[in-house]
Order: sequence, then C-alpha cells, then structure tokens
Amino acid sequence: MKVTSSRPRAIALRNQLLSLLTFVALWQAAASVASDPQLLPGPWRVLQAAMTEISSGDMPHNLAITLARVAVAFAFSMLLGTIAGYVAGRSAHANALMDPWLVIALNLPVLVVVILAYIWIGLNDVAAVVAVTIAKAPTVMVTVREGARALDPGFDDLAIVYGVPPMRRLRRIVLPQLAPYIAASARSGLSITWKIVLVVELLGRPNGVGFALNLLFQTFDVAGILAYGLVFAAIMLATEAMLLQPWERRANAWRRPA
Repeated sequence: MKVTSSRPRAIALRNQLLSLLTFVALWQAAASVASDPQLLPGPWRVLQAAMTEISSGDMPHNLAITLARVAVAFAFSMLLGTIAGYVAGRSAHANALMDPWLVIALNLPVLVVVILAYIWIGLNDVAAVVAVTIAKAPTVMVTVREGARALDPGFDDLAIVYGVPPMRRLRRIVLPQLAPYIAASARSGLSITWKIVLVVELLGRPNGVGFALNLLFQTFDVAGILAYGLVFAAIMLATEAMLLQPWERRANAWRRPA
C-alpha cells in the first residue's frame, strides 16, 4: 500500500521538477533572444541579484516583514470568512442579510479598499492588515457558504437524537465536512493575500517586499524586481507544498472509499 500511494506523489514531483526546468530553459531562451540584460535578464543574472540582496540583508528583512503581514492578514481573513460563510450557509435569513454586503465587497476594487483604509486608519500596519482582510475575507465566505449548504442533514439529526453537545457537534460533525472547503479557500487565498499585501506595501509602507519593488522600479532594476518576485513566489510555493496541500489531502481523506 505504501509503495502504491507514494508512486503518484513521486510522479507528480518529477513532473513539477520537469515543469520548473522547462520554465528556466524558456526564460533563458527568451533572454537570449531579447539580448538586453536591462530589459530581460537571464536566470543567472537574476540569481546574482538575489544573492546580492540576501548578502546585504535587505531581502531577508523585507521578506520577514511581508511574511508577517501575510500571516496575520491571512489568519484574520480565514477566521472571519469561515464564520460568516458558515452562518450564511446555515441560515437563509442571515444569508439574505449578508448577501448584498458580500456582493459589494467582492466587486469593490482592492485599490479603493487600500486607499480608504490608509485614509481612515492611517499609514500603519493596522490599516494594511485591515485592507487585506476586507479584500480577502469575502472570497473565503463564498467558498465556506457553499460548504455549509452541502452539510449532510442526516448527521445533524443523528446528533440531536444522541444529544451531542453543540461544541462537540461542531468539532466532530461540522468541521470535518467543512474542512475540504476551508482548505480549498486557504490554498487559493494564500496567493491572493500576498499579492494584495504587496500592493498595500507599495502604496503606503516604508518596508516589505512591495516597498522594495517600488524602489527597484524607480531605478528600472529588472533583475532585482525578478529576484524579489521569484524568491517570494518560491517561499509561497514551498509553503503550499509543505503545509496547504497536505492539509487539503487530509481534509478530503474521509471522502475517499476505504
């Protein structure tokens, strides 16, 4: 069984490595065709720029600040979105009250949210986290709401018959059914969250990856921009591969036939 279950993962890992190597090869080919390191530097030049930023300490400092903001905003958006989605999915009355707000939040441009947060709260990290949470929580709510609507009513009836306490019912019956939806929203939400955080930093913070990208843009340092972008993307890719994907597999394990 172990060999059978590990083989698909090994194949998937091999395919991912081949895909990354193909990406690097195409990137090098495009850089050779462009023949302008200022416009499109090759992988080696970008790697040198990344090593320079790392050795100076600027990149680790900015990455740490951005990752902290991403973690806080991601946690708040997941918490608020999950609670609101569950309530809206379980109550038609609550859904009718929340739906207009949800539609507005989903269609409100992120840039407007960020600017208003900075005006109303100030140019600080609280405003940054609030803006990202407001922008991300609605998408979590939509996914979790669908999961709450799909809950099996038979389990609720069984819990009532056996007198299962509310908290234990939530922990043992509701959350296992909602877990796949929460995991799916977390996977999609992480990539969205860090992109919004970069916009927030670019507009009004004196540090972080977004701030560094703004400085590099002013000097047209394409190699530095790519270095920051690819290193941060690599960190997010590793986070998803080591944390979110295993969590999603575990969350969906109970649905698979034995």
